[in-house]
Amino acid sequence: MTILIAGGGIAGLTLGLTLHQIGVPFHIYESTNEIKPLGVGINLQPNAVRELIDLGLETEIDAIGVKTRQYGFYSKLGKTIWEEPRGRWAGYAWPQYSVHRGHLQVMLYNALIARAGPECITTGTRAVGFENNGNSAVLALENGERVSGSLIVAADGIHSALRAQMVPDEGAPIWNGRILWRATTRAKAFFGGGAMVMIGHDHLRLVAYPISNPDPETGIATINWIAEKSFDPSVSWRREDWNRAADINDFLPDFQPWKFDWVDVPALITGAEVVYEYPMVDRDPLDKWTQDRVTLMGDAAHPTYPVGSNGASQAIVDARVIGAKLLEHDITPTALQAYEDDIRPVATAVGRANRSSGGPDAVLQQVEDLCGGDFNTINDVIPVDRLAEHAERYKTIAGFSISDLNARPRTIAQNARFSVS
Repeated sequence: MTILIAGGGIAGLTLGLTLHQIGVPFHIYESTNEIKPLGVGINLQPNAVRELIDLGLETEIDAIGVKTRQYGFYSKLGKTIWEEPRGRWAGYAWPQYSVHRGHLQVMLYNALIARAGPECITTGTRAVGFENNGNSAVLALENGERVSGSLIVAADGIHSALRAQMVPDEGAPIWNGRILWRATTRAKAFFGGGAMVMIGHDHLRLVAYPISNPDPETGIATINWIAEKSFDPSVSWRREDWNRAADINDFLPDFQPWKFDWVDVPALITGAEVVYEYPMVDRDPLDKWTQDRVTLMGDAAHPTYPVGSNGASQAIVDARVIGAKLLEHDITPTALQAYEDDIRPVATAVGRANRSSGGPDAVLQQVEDLCGGDFNTINDVIPVDRLAEHAERYKTIAGFSISDLNARPRTIAQNARFSVS
């Protein structure tokens, strides 16, 4: 009855914690030799935070995250387009967090080891393929080993080997012409801390938010930032690699004028110890994630452009829905298909919105097109009620509309456990 999980990232570890919580045997195979706090900042929406709290991790996530209280869009001149409260400040029953991605992964790993024991995960072992074999599924490992289980869940990321087997002609991820430069800098927290900002337009923009609380005396916090610049998509670029150090001179001159009374963007960029470069990529949505006893989750299933702060959140929700469907349908292919039927339409809609004007950041380019980012009152450019409608539309698409989420029952009932029939 063991469920085999390919990948020990946020998706795979959350699934492991979920399966342990409901009493379903599992084993994780992770390609890296050691789980280390790699990466920079990410956001966790209230729908994902709710699931982590239901896993009993409220204290742990609060210790490593910053509660996000405000989310805003600003023109290239630093003028306010739209601001809204977030998390409990917005009326959610759960907070939103900004957190270092690596610290989240390590937290999930430590929690899993403490609860299920170190024998639940094998590191240094990459999954390379699968085979459906009647009443079982076989996971092929890079070292030549073949492991049999009841079901397989691929949580092995955007370069998933299991997805590649399902869709052999898919090819490399799709680059949209944008390059991201990501880093953290110790700097003064803007708007009092806990605020996430998006500045600029489609061709040049910056996203920034604190991943530590400001020092009470100095106001200094660790600010996570992502600078983006558009290039001709037909021009080749280096393959995506989260660990490639960048030369800030490739983009710093474009941001030199962005000095506002509430944030100094050039100072943020030059204040980072190391900056990482990454092309913005996604994949086309699939019309099927599940092949009999094998399914995809997280970035293996639905890698999207990171414009809606929703990637890690959706991976966490994936894990919890898989657990719920196993409780409902037993450890069967039916459970995997039921998970796909619930989640794939949502993830597909989010992916398409993030590629188009349906993403939450679309207002930046609209303002740039209408007035070059210069205005006295935003209502003279775009009616505020239209901005509010746009913001709410994306929350609804992504599954974290305030009223809907607050009214939604738990994904997994409290104390629910799998029983062997």
